[in-house]
Amino acid sequence: MASVLITGASKGIGRATAAEFARRGHRVIATARDPRTLAGLRVDRRLTLDVTDPETIARAVREAGQVDVLVSNAGEIFYAAVEATPPTAFARLLDLNTIGALRVAQAVLPGMRARGHGRLLFVSSVAGRIALPRQGAYAATKWALEALVEALAIEAGPLGIEAALLEPGAVSSGALDHVTTYTLPGDPYAHLRTQGDARARQMITPEEVAAGIADAAQAPQLPLRIPLGRTACEVLAARRAAPDDRPFIRGESTPVPAADAN
Repeated sequence: MASVLITGASKGIGRATAAEFARRGHRVIATARDPRTLAGLRVDRRLTLDVTDPETIARAVREAGQVDVLVSNAGEIFYAAVEATPPTAFARLLDLNTIGALRVAQAVLPGMRARGHGRLLFVSSVAGRIALPRQGAYAATKWALEALVEALAIEAGPLGIEAALLEPGAVSSGALDHVTTYTLPGDPYAHLRTQGDARARQMITPEEVAAGIADAAQAPQLPLRIPLGRTACEVLAARRAAPDDRPFIRGESTPVPAADAN
């Protein structure tokens, strides 16, 4: 049995992940900005943790006790063409999706180093490997996360600590139902809007993502990057095959899903 701390566990992927680890018999510490949103989860602890607030992070990690596995899941998304992206909104997204993940990892790493073992699982996205129209800001936060985690895996590996990136495509968590969108007057980029029906056909469920995360926590060996779902595997294979001297553009036979916020 492992002790698992999960951020952003109030809904979607995080909530499904908390339930999956508990079902498998692990000690689960579910966290969210408002612990009342964790009601109904059959977990060991329900704690307040806001990844943008160092004080709540320190308190939650202290109250959690030993943490064997961190599932860094908290995140958001907005849609905007690069020209229409408000810098302040981008800064907030980076603080939540990337720097927030860094804060929590830094809080649990000392305990893992002292024990000589631990796993840090970061919920990234196919958008951490590709950039899609109107999702440049979100992709940038995930590309940055991928760089940090790759460096962390190299640095912490000799200390007995493993790190991995989980990369789903679009997930039917509800996170994409009412996404904040920023546009310019007259919206010259309106032709880039995602087709909802096509995206829905490519979605996987939060429970499928949760099973992949729990499998990673229990795997004998932990790969650095783990695509989740058939569409994610197809998209990332197409990205690897595409030349680097031009933007990656959707191919006729390759579905490219909208990324999902956690």
